[in-house]
Order: sequence, then C-alpha cells, then structure tokens
Amino acid sequence: QVKLVESGGDLGQVGGSLSLSCSMSGGKNCLYSTGWYRQTPGQERELVAQISRHGVTKYADSVAGRFTISRDSGMNTLTLQMTALKPEDTAVYFCNVIWFCGVVYSPGSGAEIWGKGTMVTVSS
Repeated sequence: QVKLVESGGDLGQVGGSLSLSCSMSGGKNCLYSTGWYRQTPGQERELVAQISRHGVTKYADSVAGRFTISRDSGMNTLTLQMTALKPEDTAVYFCNVIWFCGVVYSPGSGAEIWGKGTMVTVSS
C-alpha cells in the first residue's frame, strides 16, 4: 500500500526559508507526477509545484523563483524548498502522487493519493 508522509511544516519568518519533505513508500510503477499543493481555510486546494516522471517541473506563478521542487532518483522523497517566504504562503501543504499507465493523461484519468498535510505558517 502506498503511503505519503509529509514533514517539515513549521513557523517561518517573512523572507526566510523552510523545507518540506514527503516520504513516498510503495509502488512506483506508472508514476505520472508528484507534487505539492496547498490550502487555506475556505479556499480550494491549489497547485504549488509539480514534477513529472520525466523530471519536468511546473510552478504556480505565486511561487515561481522562490520555491524549488525536487525528487530523489529512487522516487522515495519529494522535497519543496521554500525561500523568500511571504505571509500569503501560510497554508496546509499536501503531497500528491498520480499514477497513470496510459498514453494521454487527462485530470482524473489516473490514480491519485494525498498526504495528510503539514502546516506552514509565515509570520512577520
């Protein structure tokens, strides 16, 4: 059974840095993408950063240039390095993994799991 466990959520300072990690255990076959999402109360969960099985990265405009997503070669750990933190980065951050074995992916066509989330609070 695949499990995702996030860690690293903490209280950060404006302009400071934090690093989140997601430990991924279980099957890696047909892994399509891994990513970080975040959610604040009353808001929809939003994509922060994503890395495809081929290593292509994608970032939300709000974090591009400040956050870096990476994954170890064994696909066991997903990391989000956050720098130049802003108060609006305060949220619960979730790790996400999508599996898809087909040819053309569309949202919802693959299997997907989420971690339980880790809280990041940025204080001035």
